[in-house]
Amino acid sequence: MRYRVHRIKETPGENFRWSPHAGGTANVKPKDYESSEEVAAATVYAAWKLMRENGPALRPGDLLEALDPVHPSLQIVKFIGFEPAQWIVPEPKGLAVGVGAEEHSAAAEKK
Repeated sequence: MRYRVHRIKETPGENFRWSPHAGGTANVKPKDYESSEEVAAATVYAAWKLMRENGPALRPGDLLEALDPVHPSLQIVKFIGFEPAQWIVPEPKGLAVGVGAEEHSAAAEKK
């Protein structure tokens, strides 16, 4: 399996390092990461070991993205191992969503 490494940037990495552990799927923002190299390994743990031996090692907060078109996955490195993650992308500003959306749309059409 091939994995793409996404390295967490410095400031979000510090925040991650000092935040309490939370179980379950981690929500991560693309703006907090830089895509890096790719690595071939059987599992995420094999990729972690390979990168630890050959450098640069994975740090807590880094991501491994499985480049499998059938079963893509995203795993975040934590102090206790790996846990699932998912990208969150905020909705673009200017899209009216929720209560009052109809009024916003109607007001925009009158202009």
